[in-house]
Amino acid sequence: MAEKILRLSGALGAEEDKLLACVHCGLCLEACPTYVQTGDENDSPRGRIYLMRAVAEERLGADSRAFTRHIDRCLGCRACESACPAGVEYGQLLEAARSDIAQRGTPEGWTSRTLRFLLRHVWLHPARLRFALASARALRDTGLARLALKLRIARLVSERAEFALMLLDSSSPSDAIKRSRASVTSRTESSAHDVSQHALLFEGCVMEGLFARVNRATARVLEANGCRTSAPREQVCCGALHAHAGDLEGARTLARRNVEAFDVQTQDTIVTNAGGCGAMLVSYGHLLRDDPRYAARAAAFSRRVRDISQQLESTGIRRGAPLDEARATYDAACHLLYGQRAAVAPVEMLRAVSGIEFVPLEQSDVCCGGAGVYNLLEPELSKRVLDEKLAHIKATGAQILATGNPGCHMQIGAGARGAGLPLSICHPVELLDESYRRAGVYKTVTGDE
Repeated sequence: MAEKILRLSGALGAEEDKLLACVHCGLCLEACPTYVQTGDENDSPRGRIYLMRAVAEERLGADSRAFTRHIDRCLGCRACESACPAGVEYGQLLEAARSDIAQRGTPEGWTSRTLRFLLRHVWLHPARLRFALASARALRDTGLARLALKLRIARLVSERAEFALMLLDSSSPSDAIKRSRASVTSRTESSAHDVSQHALLFEGCVMEGLFARVNRATARVLEANGCRTSAPREQVCCGALHAHAGDLEGARTLARRNVEAFDVQTQDTIVTNAGGCGAMLVSYGHLLRDDPRYAARAAAFSRRVRDISQQLESTGIRRGAPLDEARATYDAACHLLYGQRAAVAPVEMLRAVSGIEFVPLEQSDVCCGGAGVYNLLEPELSKRVLDEKLAHIKATGAQILATGNPGCHMQIGAGARGAGLPLSICHPVELLDESYRRAGVYKTVTGDE
């Protein structure tokens, strides 16, 4: 029988059973992108769990350099969970570890301090967040971000500032999708399926702020396949950035607001189109498990969450018009794959688009190095992981890469730009939406986004 931890401490101490579940077999090592890059046992899931247990037993301080460094270097991709024969829920252990670190003092570095300020004073306040994202969108859409990159102005500040602008610029609509100037209504002109279902759309903060086109495409595609959607107005950020940064209380605050916003009598499915958001939403049951008022409601909420691809898997996918011939590949967003267990459904959604040649991507299931804001907090290691991803993408010869998470979209887009790799990035639902446009599925009106 496993030895019990005698002295529990902090958020990690509350996860005793998960710590003890690790049998230290090492099968997780090769699944871990940071271990593959560094070869350091402490940068592996097994090594980090050793460190976590030492902190829980108070044999090591949560503010020690040895602990914080190796926890900070974790991408949080959760690939180790699929490799683990004991079913260790590593993602929850990582969040607890970062929570203990956050409780011990001010983070090092201006990037970490800026992140903490934004999470507390912007992300928890919807009006401020909308203003911040609208400002970022204006910087992108006016072409100022691209001009600053062309003139190398941002590099005068720092390489991180330059990469941040590249991430923003990469959120622009894909050149591979030729969009009509006319808009479409949310209703279909005609449908092979009756609109007999209803779902609630989780729009997300970054998705609605920088990728609103994907949210609109999601609603149109679902209705074309018999499922009308609506989006609760009181919904807020999912809380993923807070949880990954160790601010579990901030994540709980946002989780409670979303449970309230989506707690309707119909118990409709909650559809997401961002892997990071979806993985966070399905974890609300765990996040609020000790809240007597919200525990049961949060667990019920999490059971209702589905990715757009999973929802289409249940409704069936109608075919649209063929798109222009091009070679396309798919990169699996880590949290969509490991958090929502959506492995086949996103690929099937892409395969439903005729006219394009689908080419499998080697190591599609390996992290791209984005991981929220990891690319700004740990730029060197992030770039090493990204470079390997870009090499595999280049080998496919694809002109289009589809992925189901905004962070992955921007990370790969920025990396491709820096490497001079001609590549259009989009969400799989955008391709399906475009095929429906060309098939005349949608009504048209004037004044599209």
